[in-house]
Amino acid sequence: MNIKFHGAARTVTGSCHLLTLDNGLNVLLDCGMFQGMGVETDDLNEKFGFDPSSIDFLLLSHAHIDHTGLIPKLVKEGFKGKIVCTPATKDLTEILLYDSAEIQTYEIEYKNKKRSLRNLPPYEPLFTSEHVQLSLNLFETIDYDQLTELSEGLQLLFINTGHLIGSAGIYLKITEQGKENTLFYSGDIGRYRSVLLKPPAEFPQANHIIMESTYGDKHHDIKFNTIEKLHKWIKNICIENGGQLIIPAFSVGRTQEVLYALNQLSLEKRLPEIPYFVDSPLSSKATGVIKKYTDQFNDRLQQVLSIDDDPFDFPGLKYIDNVEDSKRLTESTLPCVIISASGTADAGRVRHHINSCISKENCGVLLVGYCSPNSLGGQLLIGTKEVEIFNDPCAVLCEVGQIKGMSAHADTDDLLKFISCQDPEQVKSIYLVHGEYSVQQAFAKRLQLKGYKNVEIPGQHQSYIIVSNLIAKRA
Repeated sequence: MNIKFHGAARTVTGSCHLLTLDNGLNVLLDCGMFQGMGVETDDLNEKFGFDPSSIDFLLLSHAHIDHTGLIPKLVKEGFKGKIVCTPATKDLTEILLYDSAEIQTYEIEYKNKKRSLRNLPPYEPLFTSEHVQLSLNLFETIDYDQLTELSEGLQLLFINTGHLIGSAGIYLKITEQGKENTLFYSGDIGRYRSVLLKPPAEFPQANHIIMESTYGDKHHDIKFNTIEKLHKWIKNICIENGGQLIIPAFSVGRTQEVLYALNQLSLEKRLPEIPYFVDSPLSSKATGVIKKYTDQFNDRLQQVLSIDDDPFDFPGLKYIDNVEDSKRLTESTLPCVIISASGTADAGRVRHHINSCISKENCGVLLVGYCSPNSLGGQLLIGTKEVEIFNDPCAVLCEVGQIKGMSAHADTDDLLKFISCQDPEQVKSIYLVHGEYSVQQAFAKRLQLKGYKNVEIPGQHQSYIIVSNLIAKRA
């Protein structure tokens, strides 16, 4: 068996890992879009590093765009195999991919108007809505904890990882030349103290593990009060300064956590009486999908549902669907809170809102999740005084902050707890993905102290060969 890492290799985006079995079967684990990589982003999304038509199965860990966003491009370039995931992941991926196609069309039209004035050639989208539809025809779903034979010598089991509705670790039993290997791919791992979801489940013993490491050197502050900090920011920016508070948030997962926190303030009669906007058609659809899978909510949220039939809604909340209303909101100067995608502020309508407010001292941008250093959100967080938005320089005069406690990723202790169900002596290799290199190096040392002997940190397009449970690195 050969494992080759085509994304999320020493970075936190673009998850894409290719298994090639001895019988020639090609299994792709996720097919994510690179986001927030600065000038490298377009080039990384342009080339897969493998032939899409050669892939037999695409197995999805969850619906986030950095794990699913290049599926239509994969199909566009010849993939005709099966796409396998949980039911919730299919539902969320459908709306995410259509939204991505629409955003690309909108953003490229906007950029091409400026490029035409400079006599530059136009950009082309990575894919269109037609390619999304072709992709959806290839989906098949399997529930959690159901061992399923995909092909002779290849069995699949999905394990709940608590990161997002439908998120799953991918456990594979692979039989080659009469010998069985087991491989587990974690996808993204959730927190054991998630605001919304059940904690991650244990997974069966594996010989080889591909594991995310986003917060491999950090501890989340379990005492951090998200609701209080959110209330403080709204009061400061909107009430005292009379400005607008922009909250970049991914439409699936993070937006619902923000809405849940605002709903809690509303139930406590402490939510300031100003307009609250979710400027993202996707967020409305995603919230609807998430409400279908209440069985995946944690015990605390189950109790809330007994007294509040919609924990993501409250007086004063409005959803913005069409582009014209979004433009009018961008032009408005009335105090309000605007929640809009994307979470790293690198794409979508949120860039227009930030562009409108970034040079106003009475406004604020509040990040509520991880932002890679090269993303617009990452640049704002490190205190950059001038950023580029839509190819124009913008002075940063607004207030910038972050609510760190809302991360949906496991921290270093959660990651160790997640893997504690394994016997280190039986784990022949661990491959750390989805993390910054320095973070992965620190987490690798923690794993080694726990008895895991072969911890690798793959580079982009690097491959490894596994023969009878022995590992040989290949450049």
